[in-house]
Order: sequence, then C-alpha cells, then structure tokens
Amino acid sequence: MSQHHSSSNPPFPQQQQDLPGSQHAQDPQPQVLPKEYPNGKLAGKVALITGADSGIGQAVAILFAKEGANIVASYLCEHEDAKATQQHVERYQRRCVLVAGDLSKEEHCKQLIDKTLAEFGRLDILINNAGTQVEQVSLTDITTEQLERTVQTNFYPHFWLSKFALPHLSKGASIINTTSITAYRGSDHLIDYAATKGAILSFTRALANNLSGSEKGIRVNGVAPGPIWTPLIVASFSPEEIETFGKNSPMGRAGQPNEVAPAYLYLASEDASYVTGQVIHVNGGEIVGG
Repeated sequence: MSQHHSSSNPPFPQQQQDLPGSQHAQDPQPQVLPKEYPNGKLAGKVALITGADSGIGQAVAILFAKEGANIVASYLCEHEDAKATQQHVERYQRRCVLVAGDLSKEEHCKQLIDKTLAEFGRLDILINNAGTQVEQVSLTDITTEQLERTVQTNFYPHFWLSKFALPHLSKGASIINTTSITAYRGSDHLIDYAATKGAILSFTRALANNLSGSEKGIRVNGVAPGPIWTPLIVASFSPEEIETFGKNSPMGRAGQPNEVAPAYLYLASEDASYVTGQVIHVNGGEIVGG
C-alpha cells in the first residue's frame, strides 16, 4: 500500500456521508502513511545557522548534518567551539563552512548570505538563533548602550538575514527563529532581552503570514526554549544562580541543547509542511499562553 504525498491539496469534490463517515469511501482518501526519508529528513538541503559554535545552535547543526544537510555555521569569535561544530558535522560526511563575524552589522549579515550561496549555490533553511543577554536588577540600571547592543544583536539579524535570504529561498524553504520563554512570561532581571524575544515572536508571526501564500510558500516558525544549559548561561549569571539554574522548572532541571534541537528539525523538515507562524515551547513543562 502506498500513498503519494503532496503538501498542497486541490479543491475537494463535493461529497457527503452519514456519521461517523467512511475513510475508504472518501475522495481523495486522507494521507495517513508516514513520510519516507531514506537519505535523511534534510537530505540535499543547505542550512545557515547563527550561533552555531555552541549550545542550541551547535546541537541543531549536528542533528541537521545527521539528517543529511550541509551547514553554514555562523558565530562571533569562539573559534575553538566552532571548530568542534565543524568536526561533528563532518563525521556525518556533510560539509560545514565556518563564518565568524558580528551579526549586529548589516553588512556582515549580507556577506553571510552571499558566502552561503557562493559555497553551496542554494539556501533552504535559515536558523536565526544567535543572541546575548545581560542581567540588571532594575530598568534604571539598563543603559542606552546596553539596550542598543541587545536589540542590535538579538533582533536586527533576524530581520536582516531573513530579508537578504528571501530572494534566494524557494517554495518549501523554512525560516526558524529562536525566541524564548521570556517573550511569554517576562523576566524581571532580563527586561531588554525579554523585549527582543517578544519582537522576534511578533516578527515570526508577521513574516509567516506574509510568506505563506501559494506563490511563495516559505514557512516561518519559532522555538521558545526555557532554561537550557549553554555557554550563555555561565557567561550571564552569577555562580549562585548557576547552582540552581533550571531547578524551578516543573521538571526540576535545566534542559540540554540536544533536547531542543529536535524541535528545529521538525520545523525544518517536510514533517512540518502544514506548520507556519507557530512556536514550539521546549521549557521543561512551564505552561505559557499565546
């Protein structure tokens, strides 16, 4: 038994049945068999991943390579970590091009897209993941310089990279943005960071609506991690906070990057062909609205 998969459906012919309905008599019959990926869910795809030197970005790069994708790994300056990402990717016989630079600069974002196209001639998946955060007890402690740096690092690259990538994305391509649990429930010591993650959330929804038409057909989604054990945590929080990091989550612990990466894989693959404008929450069980 086989079923032809199509991510788009023609108009259904008029028909009616008595409850509960017969699937056998339905025209056309619903597609129920699992999709097949003999060479991996991302075979032949090219994925550009920012913040891919460590943490969530690194885990996503490795998992994508395992599923057949070639990787462009964007990072700021942690060359040793980035080299480790490259080595992991290459163990799956995939290419990994490392590109260091400051994403808060519009020109570098453009160069990153140009580099991807020069190396691979295509771009199928854009993962906007890089970010920064600085704790402050009060709003009055957040300087204009910190605010500008947080916005320019966390939000502007999502906008710029998506804009520069768009002319080169074909129907079926995927953009996935990393927002945060803080976009939904706030964070008293990360006010500016939470604000940028809220902006990313709204940007994701708006761009998804803009691109979901039949002609463009590019899906845009997000992932909202909760407390995940990454280098950003040890670089941002005090030793006392690190000792209890994640223990307030319903599951009583922090998550690991490789527990978040499968959410990105789902959204990037054809498994999510009917999913756009959505956010997957990987946060250890905290219930958030919206």
